[in-house]
Amino acid sequence: LAGTERGIPPSMGDLVTVFESTDVALIAIAKGALQDADIRFVVQNEFTQNLLGVGQLGSYNHITGPVRIRVVAEDAEVAQELLSDLAGEPDGAV
Repeated sequence: LAGTERGIPPSMGDLVTVFESTDVALIAIAKGALQDADIRFVVQNEFTQNLLGVGQLGSYNHITGPVRIRVVAEDAEVAQELLSDLAGEPDGAV
């Protein structure tokens, strides 16, 4: 996973994607909401968007894919509920 946040070590087991987007504003809002709720998460592809030298083509790098926010399985339901309004935005998914 590209960018770890909130101290989830790789040994914590299965992670569930609760949000994905190409909109940096929505990603920041989602991260803030999870932090406020004390839900540990990792962000995948946040720093790899420009890593391969092709940068962002359109809304995101088609090689690395959109930014994904993942949480441990036990927190997934609460996290999805917390982020449900963002998932309804045109660029928020999952």
